[in-house]
Amino acid sequence: MEELVRKNILNITPYAAGKPIEEIKRQLGLKEIIKLASNENPLGPSPKAMEAIKKNLSGANRYPDSQGYYLKKRISRYLNVKPANIVLGNGSDELIDIIIKTFVEDDENIITADITFLEYEIISKVNGRRIISVPLRYFKYDLEAIKKKIDKNTKLIFISNPNNPTGTYVTKLEFEDFMRDLPDNVLLVLDEAYDTFIDVDDFPRGLDYIKGSTKLTLDPEQGRRVNNKKVIVLKTFSKAYGLAGLRIGYAVANPELVSYMEKVRQPFNVNMLAQVAATAALEDKKFLRKTRKTILAGRDYLYDALSKLGIAYVPTVANFILIDVGRDGVSVFKDMLKYGVIVRDMDQYGLKNFIRVTIGTKKENERFIKVLKKVIGNR
Repeated sequence: MEELVRKNILNITPYAAGKPIEEIKRQLGLKEIIKLASNENPLGPSPKAMEAIKKNLSGANRYPDSQGYYLKKRISRYLNVKPANIVLGNGSDELIDIIIKTFVEDDENIITADITFLEYEIISKVNGRRIISVPLRYFKYDLEAIKKKIDKNTKLIFISNPNNPTGTYVTKLEFEDFMRDLPDNVLLVLDEAYDTFIDVDDFPRGLDYIKGSTKLTLDPEQGRRVNNKKVIVLKTFSKAYGLAGLRIGYAVANPELVSYMEKVRQPFNVNMLAQVAATAALEDKKFLRKTRKTILAGRDYLYDALSKLGIAYVPTVANFILIDVGRDGVSVFKDMLKYGVIVRDMDQYGLKNFIRVTIGTKKENERFIKVLKKVIGNR
């Protein structure tokens, strides 16, 4: 049946998602499983979001608000931008697809890192667009190398900051130096899915560049501003807000760019429950503080525990840690699964001896370390 399929689809390796927890329990005869594989919030959804979902269930027979009026209004107040700066999406995956369909012509290319969020490459290939992958340098985006790959056909650059799956980040100085020489016809997408967990001072907040508030930091002599018409920032409710199962995210950009993306966006792409849950979650500052505190404390515990075991890891500013297990990561994943602990092997990323673990609750982190010690021992 291959002759019926578009040629660019044949060589795509789809995103490898894990099996449902209940199915794994059944197959392995386990009573309890902890999932530390998908960078989800270990505390669950925001309680205020849960209340909003229950309150609005009876309206499920109606189509959702196509424009997401109330959610956009709440996001605009939260970020101090205008509703016209916002595009809502069924998770960041759909927004990536919308961006590529809106701006990248058939003969134009896209640049990103070789080890980063897999959907940049997958969605580019699904849309028949050429993607150029640039190797990381010390597990970080190599912006200088990316700059050298830009040619007359380059239209779009994806930067995951912090980067998934490494947890590293591009600094403000590195980013602004990169932006200084970026051609005006090249769009830059900053994917900030994990920005809630940032605890460093030199992280470049994408919204600052859209708002044009970086005049003196970019070029002190000329006072040159970033061209905010070429920056798109991606945000999500899947991580810190605990709404991964509802698939809700948004892009922030110049209103003119947004107007073009709205032409491509499907009219009812974000369901009603996702909209009301996300609106309520933005009000739940207490839950957000608790989530951040849990992740930062869990990170420090895992750093200490891994160091005591002699196991190397990549320092992170996200809610996950990339760990060098010193042997085949797939086998470590399978061995840990037998004990009811799900982590992410890095085989699809080409990191054969690594696993990625989501930072969980205190109980989950302690169990992870206990099982990891059983599986690979002290090193």
